[in-house]
Amino acid sequence: MVCYGAVIGCTLLGGQCMKAIYLLSEPNGSTKLYQFVIIFGFLMLILAQIPSFHSLRHINLISLILCLAYSACATAGSLYIGNSSKGPKKDYSLKGGTESRMFGMFNAIAIIATTYGNGIIPEIQATIAPPVKGEMFKGLCLLLSNFVDDEKPLVPKWLILMTNIFTILQLSAVGVVYLQPTNEVLERTFADPNSKEFSAHNVIPRVVSRSLSVVIATTIAAMLPFYGDINSVIGAFGFMPLDFILPVVFFNFTFKPSKRSPIFWLNITIAVVFSALGVIAAVAAVRQISLDG
Repeated sequence: MVCYGAVIGCTLLGGQCMKAIYLLSEPNGSTKLYQFVIIFGFLMLILAQIPSFHSLRHINLISLILCLAYSACATAGSLYIGNSSKGPKKDYSLKGGTESRMFGMFNAIAIIATTYGNGIIPEIQATIAPPVKGEMFKGLCLLLSNFVDDEKPLVPKWLILMTNIFTILQLSAVGVVYLQPTNEVLERTFADPNSKEFSAHNVIPRVVSRSLSVVIATTIAAMLPFYGDINSVIGAFGFMPLDFILPVVFFNFTFKPSKRSPIFWLNITIAVVFSALGVIAAVAAVRQISLDG
């Protein structure tokens, strides 16, 4: 479920990047965001047919290169804006009342959990989905750069174009990686393990199940065009338990440290604190979606 939520987030962000490119040439264009989400969904539909997790190793390499490329573009654009007079007026004040700031803080924590905790999913999947050959790249990240203020570019258009193209390609690779756990579950149910990989008994269920997964993810992404809000929901319900709660609980169950040892109570403390934090973050995430809706 966490992985599938990441696929939805990638699809939505890919559509937003496509729309950003479109607005560079057509500032007053009437094409809606959901239409670009659908276009990105078609790209995902094609890439999703890659047969196995091991087949993605070359895409992972390209993904790493693209990640470095658009991160460099984002850094260069930020430095350019910071050293020019085109940048908007600096305002570091926090908006809203005490309640909004408090919920916003927990909402941000959930987003951070998604952004920096998502690398654990490919690592887990790489250890359970055969065949496993070589190591997974562990540095998957999502970045949304905004170099436009009041519909006016703050950096050269070619830099915005290049950054968004790199991001679109990167997101397509990341989305396919996160789609693999869903593919594994569906194919274990509908495919025939005794048949060859490219036999009709495996190809037909694979194409149908993967296509259906991408169509559903694209539909949800088009219905909920709030990338930050989706990130916070995934972080609160998925990545915070997966990254901070389950590991320490499983450690105590597996290695059974003495209840008098510091490591036992440290793990219990971490589990309790992040469980409470996850519940509050989940409430904050749902609240933010209702406000933005």
